[in-house]
Amino acid sequence: MCNLYSQTKSQDAVRHLFEEVLTGAMDDQTGNLPSQPGIYPDYSAPIVRHAPSGGWQLAMARWGMPSPAKALEGKRTDRGVTNIRNLGSPHWRRWLGVAHRCLVPFTSFAEPDGRPGALHNSPVWFALGEDRPLAFFAGLRTEWTSVRKLKEGEVTADLFGFLTCSPNAEVRPVHPKAMPVILTKPEEWQRWLTAPTEDALGLQHPLPDGVLKIVAEGVREDAA
Repeated sequence: MCNLYSQTKSQDAVRHLFEEVLTGAMDDQTGNLPSQPGIYPDYSAPIVRHAPSGGWQLAMARWGMPSPAKALEGKRTDRGVTNIRNLGSPHWRRWLGVAHRCLVPFTSFAEPDGRPGALHNSPVWFALGEDRPLAFFAGLRTEWTSVRKLKEGEVTADLFGFLTCSPNAEVRPVHPKAMPVILTKPEEWQRWLTAPTEDALGLQHPLPDGVLKIVAEGVREDAA
């Protein structure tokens, strides 16, 4: 599963790319957004979501959607689910409507290296090119009250996760189980954010073979 990614483009780059292709201005709620070369589970990161008052909003949320009740049996905290695949589960179906869909901007993502002879869990970074062009994961979001960390206690927070699917030819040798659902085209962004559920879920498939490149290996951050 993908538990590490980077987002090193400016908030202006995200906003301008999005506003060029989708109608309506974007309300930026991220403040002074720094480059994030290594985003781990429960870190705060930007998402593009429907604004409460209409239009679009660039906002911060914590990575990790609420865990299913069965997974929490005997546990005192819920660290969240970062990657979501089984959309037939009643647990996830409640968040498949338009109001809970979001786009998660990224420049590269890492998978643990499963190739023969590789160091255990050594990251392999994938991107759409050496220049790390901006793209989006197909995400889900919600506001939820839970205990994420004991020292923090109960908090109400905006949370997100993103969909996964079977891997394409570039990811498969490294991580044969899954890869994130990546949306690269404006019509895909529009479809994910606005289409009826059945239509939107048709986007849960891997990128075509040959689109991704390995851009770094063995490092915990991708600052390029």
